[in-house]
Amino acid sequence: MPLRPRLALVPGEPAGIGPELCVKLAHREHGCDLTMLADPALLRQAADAIGLPLTLKDYGQPCGPGELAVIPFINPRTVIFGQTEPGNSAQVIAALLAAGEGCLNGKFDGMVTGPVHKAAVNAAGIAYTGTTELLAEQAQAPVVMMLANPAMRVALATTHLPLREVPDAISAGALEQTLRIIDAALRKDFAIARPCIGVLGLNPHAGEQGILGSEEIDVIIPVLEKLRAQGFLLEGPLPADTAFIADRLNRFDAVLAMYHDQGLPVLKFAGFEQAVNITLGLPYPRVAVDHGTALELAGKGIASDGSLWQAVRLCRTLATAGKAT
Repeated sequence: MPLRPRLALVPGEPAGIGPELCVKLAHREHGCDLTMLADPALLRQAADAIGLPLTLKDYGQPCGPGELAVIPFINPRTVIFGQTEPGNSAQVIAALLAAGEGCLNGKFDGMVTGPVHKAAVNAAGIAYTGTTELLAEQAQAPVVMMLANPAMRVALATTHLPLREVPDAISAGALEQTLRIIDAALRKDFAIARPCIGVLGLNPHAGEQGILGSEEIDVIIPVLEKLRAQGFLLEGPLPADTAFIADRLNRFDAVLAMYHDQGLPVLKFAGFEQAVNITLGLPYPRVAVDHGTALELAGKGIASDGSLWQAVRLCRTLATAGKAT
């Protein structure tokens, strides 16, 4: 019999589409033991809003179609779909940290996360730049954010930073560490024997030999040359405007973009509803949806659960591989 991994599932922002996507997911055959870390009343509210039946069970109980096991994290404020309430943000963060702790101590084999509303969390006085950073700090592990869909994998050298802070964040040490994490994850998690990584330049035309910026010459090229000498298969620095042309993209097992909006718009255009967000470098699999809270759609039953479905499927695959080793 195949191993059935135990996955934690956190829906994210209570007023967004995360809760109803989890209800929809409960009606799919996902091949794993899912445990929700959420407010049971919120899940019932979401099920009623979109007109789907839902039965809630205690943690550890087996679940069938239309059923979810829940570890309660109660929202102190009333949830109105489409309207964020910062008073509920502490419970969102607590659920994420509990899921991460459960993965670290072996209670769960991996975790899947829905979208979190950064502004609502920060309005509650909680410093939060993203779940990737939150879990990295908890695990005390250097991590890399990588998004993937059937067309491509795109990793990020920097994540949720203002654009003016990006050049200073791309140091030789940080870039080398990022490339090592990506290479190791592609080998271990995706069974690619010798990964080829396309590395984008920071500046237009990858700096145009220093005319449009010196970061390629000063930082990126020396790191690539050092790692190539150690056997890494790296191409670049590549101009971002041509790196995603099909003939070039097909050579790469992943592309490393220097900042968030350099690579992700292309990936999302190529397959938004099938895209997922993977945190490389954690001691457990973590996969997230590749979309926001979509407050304007919340409670209407029209939001697609495609990204969440793909996230659970991939996390199940990665967790199963981890249990088998």
